[in-house]
Amino acid sequence: QQQDNITPQENGGAPEPFSPLLTSCSATPGGIEITSDPEMTNGKVTFSVERLQETFAVKFYISNNGASCVYFTYYTALHRIRCFTLMDERRVTRACPLFLCPGESYDVEVHYWLHHYGHFPATMYFEFCTESNPPGSSKPFCIVREMEASARTHLAVELGPFAPFKPCQVAPYKPVDTVIVEGEPPERYSKTKVIDYKYPFYLKDLAKQRLEDSENLLKCPLKMRNYHHRFHLLLHLEEIQMEVDIKKYDLHHQTMTQDRDNRRLLVLQVPGVAENRPSVLRGDCLKVAKSEDKVQPITVYTGYVHRVELERVKLGFSKRLVQSFISNTRFDVEFTINRFPLKLQHRAVDLAEKHQMDEVLFPSGSGVRTTHIQKRCMFNRQLENNPEQHAAIQRIVSGASKPAPYLVFGPPGTGKTITLVEAMNQLNRVDPLCHILACAPSNSASDLLCERLLGHMDPHCVYRLYASSRPLSTVPQNLLKHCNWDASQDSFVFPTKEVLMGYKVIITTLVTAGRLVSGGIPVGHFTHVFIDESGQAVEPESIIGIAGLLHPEEGQLVLAGDPQQLGPILRSPLAMQYGMGISLLERLMKDNPLYQKDGEFGHFDSRFVTKLLRNYRSHPAILKIPNELFYEKELQVFADQWDRETYCNWEHLPKEGFPLIFHGVLGKDEREGNSPSFFNVSEIEVLMDYLTKLMKTQGKKGLPKLSPKDIGIIAPYRKQVEKIQKALNFVKELSQWKDIKELKVGSVEEFQGQERKIIMVSTVRSSINYVKMDQDFNIGFLTNEKRFNVAMTRAKALLIVVGNPVILNKDPTWERGLWYPLDSQAPVVGDGDLECAAQGWEVLMTVTSKEFVTITVMQ
Repeated sequence: QQQDNITPQENGGAPEPFSPLLTSCSATPGGIEITSDPEMTNGKVTFSVERLQETFAVKFYISNNGASCVYFTYYTALHRIRCFTLMDERRVTRACPLFLCPGESYDVEVHYWLHHYGHFPATMYFEFCTESNPPGSSKPFCIVREMEASARTHLAVELGPFAPFKPCQVAPYKPVDTVIVEGEPPERYSKTKVIDYKYPFYLKDLAKQRLEDSENLLKCPLKMRNYHHRFHLLLHLEEIQMEVDIKKYDLHHQTMTQDRDNRRLLVLQVPGVAENRPSVLRGDCLKVAKSEDKVQPITVYTGYVHRVELERVKLGFSKRLVQSFISNTRFDVEFTINRFPLKLQHRAVDLAEKHQMDEVLFPSGSGVRTTHIQKRCMFNRQLENNPEQHAAIQRIVSGASKPAPYLVFGPPGTGKTITLVEAMNQLNRVDPLCHILACAPSNSASDLLCERLLGHMDPHCVYRLYASSRPLSTVPQNLLKHCNWDASQDSFVFPTKEVLMGYKVIITTLVTAGRLVSGGIPVGHFTHVFIDESGQAVEPESIIGIAGLLHPEEGQLVLAGDPQQLGPILRSPLAMQYGMGISLLERLMKDNPLYQKDGEFGHFDSRFVTKLLRNYRSHPAILKIPNELFYEKELQVFADQWDRETYCNWEHLPKEGFPLIFHGVLGKDEREGNSPSFFNVSEIEVLMDYLTKLMKTQGKKGLPKLSPKDIGIIAPYRKQVEKIQKALNFVKELSQWKDIKELKVGSVEEFQGQERKIIMVSTVRSSINYVKMDQDFNIGFLTNEKRFNVAMTRAKALLIVVGNPVILNKDPTWERGLWYPLDSQAPVVGDGDLECAAQGWEVLMTVTSKEFVTITVMQ
């Protein structure tokens, strides 16, 4: 007998409802023993295939070692993959069972024929009946055997785990008596004095008990009367979790060296610091103690970070340690969190209450004035033809919404940053008394604002304010003469209040905006505050740039962002549960009627919010699903036709004119060493294959020349990012591609606000068992609509998604994305599990009693 195995089982093992039953029956009930060739290792038959499209057979030997006869009634493979067939001589079925007497045996063969690289697991299910309960008596018993085939390239072997995964064990905290010896901070480095706002000691225990006593405060609607109490508590919860998380980076038995250029500094190797794991900035402090010190009180030396260079950190310690320093001395190193941004957020929510910012944070619209909207000539003439951008600029300049914030809802590729920049240029032209503070959560977004402003505004009016911790190497060269860099002091120096107040526009991050409050800039000096990418900031962070700076009645706040894209990054599950992850922009659009569509016509009130509708980035095929899922089908394709159709005739597209590929891969979730991060080698093999094809076809058959900087690869886990970067250097053809280092590989968060001609997405997940973990820790793509939206909307001309369709199909958002190519007659490339499902195959499984299992395969 030969039968195709088409029975779906998503997680590669026994069906979940039967796991207890199958496990208990996996031994030798009824005297039946099942062995195999190859033999099982660790409870599973595993084997590798050297070359694709070569048949490999697994034999199962069924022996009756008992004293009674047994019926062999049925067997199948519980997995929806189409790379193997089942064969047996007698064609055993329930209608035609095999009678096995004591001492008799029977063979079943599974023939694998692999078309693609990857891992192909299956669970073999064997069903039997005893003589006393013959077939049809509704009391069979079963035995299962796990098996897995894999086909791997040399690249896969190179990228495989260097060591088995072993969870990092964090040593329990043991209070010790210590003596702290303060180190030397960098010269000319001083942090603004802010109240400490340290959380109460009891709150740590309260957090562990899930905050029963504070639930009333956290569950009740956010109002001005509970505003600062609520956010103080949420910020404390976040800090507690940050302290826990930073501990995993602590180092033991480390050596330091003296800096060759400055003998007063000691140099410590910190693996991962270049990728902000841990995040270490100039001015931060570390604590070290000699590993050999066991007698209390133990001397702990505080070292201040003077410089971060790749994997090295240069630290300033006390003279006591530096002068007595001996090479090869071992130290235990403890990392600490930077509390300064937290303290500024605490202060901001206090100032919001002090300055009575009710109508800014909880606007009612009662103070809105009627203003005449003048038609204006745009600096950027391209905006003249965009009615939404034009209307938003007119409204902002008129100040019609004051004191309520004005919101620019900017879906992907619709030009929200350009809209803000034009509004600032217009304000600078029409209002000689205006002073503008332009902020963003990140330095990169702030730098972009500054660069765009310098295009039309007098450079003497624009000032980019950097924190003293910003590495000079990360600052764009064209901004150095417009910022607070002092070459004579080799440092970013904070200017005087008078100097700052002389500029028409100051651009800075939200956190650094806190220095303006501390520096004495009076309330009301800034007539307008613009916050770009405001959806990425927690609300207290946004308030840093407002409270104590913007007049609560006369000032104009403008928020730009997209509540459908990624929000703030948080550590504390409790803080996320109680709304800390909701930005000010999202809260206003979600809870305040002024920023919601009216029920009758379905329009936003243009006095308070404008939704930008014209997408200047993506091909219609790439934009379609995000547009339907997140933007009510309102986005319009306005990308340049040549740019968006560049790859419509690429020879490797499954369907001509449809530049979206889903490549199905049955890979394997893996971890290595003590890293909790996941990677999937099979998906990386596919990515490298596509990159090689792109490289070889560039400049041919009507395709343009392609630079690596035109390509981006998005992966949800840090370890997958590392492995992809390693693969780019391992594959000889790719490593020799000019400027290959400019090909960006990063997380979804790193790509938000960016675009590339070609985007590849590696979803990594191939086991349903880890999906709940992703949900709990807010990582991965599954169960996170916003992460899906950002990943799918970065590409201009070609989008390639690599993943396991069986796993992704479990998520409603991904399910819609996966079926879209099929609906458009573009077949799924690679492992066609999704196509199998599309053909109508299904498995109906029922349990009628604890002993009886019925499995029916239907088409």
